[in-house]
Amino acid sequence: MDRSVKAILFDLDNTLIETSRAGEVAIQKTRELLKTTLNLDDVTAGSICDKFKQKLLRESFDPSAGRSIDEVRVGHWEESIREAAGSCSSPSLAAECYDLWKKSRLEVLSLSPETCSLLKDLRRRYKLLLLTNGEAQTQREKVEAVGCKELFDAVVVGGEHAEQKPFVSIFKLCFDRLEVEARDCVMVGDSLDTDIQGGFNARVRATVWISSTGDAVPDGSVKPDYTIPTVLLLPDVLAQL
Repeated sequence: MDRSVKAILFDLDNTLIETSRAGEVAIQKTRELLKTTLNLDDVTAGSICDKFKQKLLRESFDPSAGRSIDEVRVGHWEESIREAAGSCSSPSLAAECYDLWKKSRLEVLSLSPETCSLLKDLRRRYKLLLLTNGEAQTQREKVEAVGCKELFDAVVVGGEHAEQKPFVSIFKLCFDRLEVEARDCVMVGDSLDTDIQGGFNARVRATVWISSTGDAVPDGSVKPDYTIPTVLLLPDVLAQL
């Protein structure tokens, strides 16, 4: 029986690109805009930004509700300004904040030359698929900003389907796209709850956890088959499979 790995499924955010760092840069720029526009101190401007980040984390977007993701996120800024500063004096300020945050985040996002080289090398030997959770427009904009689509055989965005990682259905869709079996695939990602749990649920050949902080796997969590601090070390894992 052929036991060789045929395909690799990659997560996007904080696996191939530094989304968290880009988000912090964007928040810093927006904080400065708030300070100058509303004449706020550091604490209040910081509080508005913290509230926005919390709303982003808790966001559950329903496309059928009739509002675009852009409108929803302008709303996050509007509410955050009102909650922390008492009022949103300029109706356009929330939209300005959102535009600056979004533009700044996308500008900072990039695929490092090393990661780009890695993907090109791997694609000579394996089928590669990008599997990212999240709202469709937001994730497609990231893929476009990073310019990585041509490095993959397929790109699957969770928000365009009924279920996202860690559900088995989205993994089966990926296997079908690549014309491979679960046992032929390796799943690589930074989230134990979605990437590693999803790979485990779908019974892939191996799961590889990207743990840039070097944290141990928490008790009660799914255990990855391999843990590496950066995706650049993936060839060392593949050599063992």
